Amino acid sequence: MSFTGPSIGSAGGRREALEFGRTHVVRPKGRHQATVVWLHGLGDNGSSWSQLLETLPLPNIKWICPTAPTRPITLFGGFPTTTWFDMGELSEDAPDDVEGLEAAAGHVANLLSIEPADIKLGIGGFSMGAATSLYFATCFIHGKYENGDLYPANVSAVVGLSGWLPCSKLNLKAKIERHNEVARRVASLPILLCHGKGDDVVPYKFGEKFALALSSNGFENMTFKSYNGLGHYTIPEEMEEVCTWLTSKLGLDSR
Repeated sequence: MSFTGPSIGSAGGRREALEFGRTHVVRPKGRHQATVVWLHGLGDNGSSWSQLLETLPLPNIKWICPTAPTRPITLFGGFPTTTWFDMGELSEDAPDDVEGLEAAAGHVANLLSIEPADIKLGIGGFSMGAATSLYFATCFIHGKYENGDLYPANVSAVVGLSGWLPCSKLNLKAKIERHNEVARRVASLPILLCHGKGDDVVPYKFGEKFALALSSNGFENMTFKSYNGLGHYTIPEEMEEVCTWLTSKLGLDSR
């Protein structure tokens, strides 16, 4: 089964497919109970995070670490790098590359589509990867892409480290109130957001504001953790929180 995402339009209106990089997989060391797709940050790749995730005491999780397409990005003046979507300076008024986000969400859905039916599924990421993970969560909640195409992928847990909520200008509350099933998913979907107060790349105020936005729109199972002095990177304390949270929310065995 394949969950096909939207194709991407070029400036001239011609449709072109994005070529994603290598996907790195960390096999579970114990009984396979869950699969989590983990998305790297801007300019990174799946390999670096797969090496870290392999060291975590989560033997029942299979980690899938894809690599974003390499393409020009506005933030770097058109210089090509690995990026899940195009973006300029991070601000509340910046336009969102919805087509890029939907292509990334479709790629994640394809990666999860071949997992066994009895396996719980999750998604997480760092920085831009966290933003993409949160966009994936909104696709799951509404059951469709922003353009209206159906989005059948399922997810049981979402983790975002040092990220932000893309497409935050969308009226989530109005969409939620019109659909009982959407409201149910919103209230029950477990989300863990972590952010360092010393982050000078994605300022802490963004993480805090978007966490508040989710909470005020009915995301009752959302947890926000802050870390004094933490910059735009992760630390053992944060990853320990991720491990404890995933074990609880995914119902994992202790070994």
